[in-house]
Amino acid sequence: MAIRRRRRGNLLRPRNLVGALAALALTGTGLALIPNAQAATSKTFERGPAPSVKSIQAAQGPFASTRTNVARNSVSGFGGGDIYAPTDTGAGTFGAVAMAPGFTATRSSLAWLAPRIASQGFVVFNIDTLTTSDQPAQRGKELLAALDFLTRSSSARSKIDASRLAVMGHSMGGGGALEAAKSRPSLQAAVPLTPWDLNRNFSGVSVPTLIVGGQRDTIAPPAQHSIPFFNSMPAANDKGYLELAGASHFAPNIPNSTISEFSIAWLKRFVDNDTRFEQFLCPGPGLNGTVSQYRADCPHQG
Repeated sequence: MAIRRRRRGNLLRPRNLVGALAALALTGTGLALIPNAQAATSKTFERGPAPSVKSIQAAQGPFASTRTNVARNSVSGFGGGDIYAPTDTGAGTFGAVAMAPGFTATRSSLAWLAPRIASQGFVVFNIDTLTTSDQPAQRGKELLAALDFLTRSSSARSKIDASRLAVMGHSMGGGGALEAAKSRPSLQAAVPLTPWDLNRNFSGVSVPTLIVGGQRDTIAPPAQHSIPFFNSMPAANDKGYLELAGASHFAPNIPNSTISEFSIAWLKRFVDNDTRFEQFLCPGPGLNGTVSQYRADCPHQG
């Protein structure tokens, strides 16, 4: 059996090139592609009960959380924001996620999503940018500055495992998540939502990345943004592309159970190494009225 190994950060992860099955399904409405599987890491950080579709689509997960405001003038490198942290003190430390809004927007545009993710067992920092016109590369720096503050100085730092961090963002904030993943390969996951970026080349990204696109997005059309971003990342990476059927650029700004379901599953699988969430990613959803396209480099339980 042929085994290839690649190094991501300080973690050596095996890839089984023979035992993994490649499944290709074509329909008139989209494409579902499942390439080679990724072996699971040996150490997992299970937080919460066994999941179900209902549990990861829910507005409230198994963890109660508190919200702490971080004032703009108390930090540097980003515009402050809100930290959502589980109140549980017996489950051990949690992975952490920083998320950034899009062009002209503030953190209120993702205020529905941050507490949902926190309630599944993460510390989430929903930030404002320095200015609402910051470009993706700058937003990427701001996301990383927010993670640094979160793990080093914030009131939630004792609850966080600083080796398990992720980034998210919408529009230019999604571009920022890609830029952050490119510049800090030690991140465990990235989830760009209808991302916009003039940079189309993310061949240097080794962070497991799930891109969520909107089929009817006219601001960041998938053919010019999400799909080229996805295609530019190395085939050997853990990467996914989920396209929301009939969705506009602003789909991530209102409650959307498909976005929360797949964001949570991706974060759980790669930030927590929790293979219980593999079932939601592989083989993934069928093409229906909610999902118009799904491609994933599936992780492998074994």
